[in-house]
Amino acid sequence: MYNELTKNDIKKMEEEIEYRKLVVRKEALEAVKEARAQGDLSENFEYYAAKRDKNKNESRIRYLERMIRTAKIVQDRSGADEIGLYNTVDVYFEEDDETETYKIVTTVRGNSLKGLISSESPLGRALLGHKVGDRVHVPLERGNGYDVVVRRIEKTTDDGSDALRSF
Repeated sequence: MYNELTKNDIKKMEEEIEYRKLVVRKEALEAVKEARAQGDLSENFEYYAAKRDKNKNESRIRYLERMIRTAKIVQDRSGADEIGLYNTVDVYFEEDDETETYKIVTTVRGNSLKGLISSESPLGRALLGHKVGDRVHVPLERGNGYDVVVRRIEKTTDDGSDALRSF
């Protein structure tokens, strides 16, 4: 499976990789070195904590490099009145009689707690290409689903202001 990313997503990932290699890696190695100098490693919690932090940093670097290597570059091709990538959308949930606001983003920027939904999520995928007033069926597993109505679309671009999700 390819990760759908924008050029800006890749740029931010490359910046994070560089920061982690040049700054975080040096700090982690120094912390391991200091903890090792404290003596007996079998009972040295600081040593194990420093090693864990160093390994987490290296793991994040590998993860980001793999994401970039397997990325499929995407860009918004929606019409002026259609929902596209990085648009903010007001969606009316008929069953709950509630309106929610979401921004459609790429997978790595998705954060439902902040109203950022992935274009690959069921709701994000269903909304893409629709217009204000459209009733959209959001399919779920086993033929289930729900309907929403598009109330408002605010056209925006990939300005890079959404932070990448950090693991």
